[in-house]
Amino acid sequence: MIKITILGLGRMGKEVLRQCIAEGFKIVSVIEAPKSPLLGKDAGTLAGMEPLGIWVTNSEDLSETLDEDKPDVTIDFTNAHACVENSKLICERGINMVIGTTGFIESEMKELRENIEKYKTGAVISPNMSIGVNVFWEIVRRASELLKDYDIEIVEAHHRFKKDAPSGTALKTAEIISEKLGRDLKGTAIYGRRGMKERNPGEIGIHAIRAGDIVGEHTVIFGTLGERVEIIHRAHSRAAFAKGVVEAVKFIKDKRGIYGMDDVLGLR
Repeated sequence: MIKITILGLGRMGKEVLRQCIAEGFKIVSVIEAPKSPLLGKDAGTLAGMEPLGIWVTNSEDLSETLDEDKPDVTIDFTNAHACVENSKLICERGINMVIGTTGFIESEMKELRENIEKYKTGAVISPNMSIGVNVFWEIVRRASELLKDYDIEIVEAHHRFKKDAPSGTALKTAEIISEKLGRDLKGTAIYGRRGMKERNPGEIGIHAIRAGDIVGEHTVIFGTLGERVEIIHRAHSRAAFAKGVVEAVKFIKDKRGIYGMDDVLGLR
């Protein structure tokens, strides 16, 4: 039985907890931020399940919690800063990680990777754990090769509570396209449009919508004079992402190194 510590019990963390229980994993601890109103409450009850007897604990006590509970894998859906800070404590104990947190800046991702490499642990890092999204990315890769001269725009939509914009999935999509086309994303990405200006050749437009309770929608538009091709992924519930997390846990349990969901799903 795989022992799991979950870091972050927000919307995604709760769905992950439910899927982990359904899979037969053993939840040994659940961690939240120091001022979270969830501290001290039963994680199962918070996730809409029967009580688990697992009380949400303070991230300031993470070292002691890890030493006591000895998880095989941690699952992180916190925020970029917290994830990097926690990763050192996790990696130095030889514990593997599944990281679905988004919003990393370049220096944070660099530090995260350095921690994993320094302590020779294993991690699956992906801004989107959905199996469907990872197939979506494969289709986008192929379309980018075939439609390289078309105008390319990415539009993503999420619920009003999402903090980072554009989404990690949209940014990853843009990276995939720019890599396939041999372009520098920093020089070609346009985040939203405003004013009196025509579209420059080679630009990759990235646009974010925040409204209501949209779980997640990503559209890539390849357009030219006379036609356009749209590739769309819509998530109807967070269960799609959580199922991917479960697969990532099973994949990384005994591995070393840094992997993506394409490795988990055998797409690379």
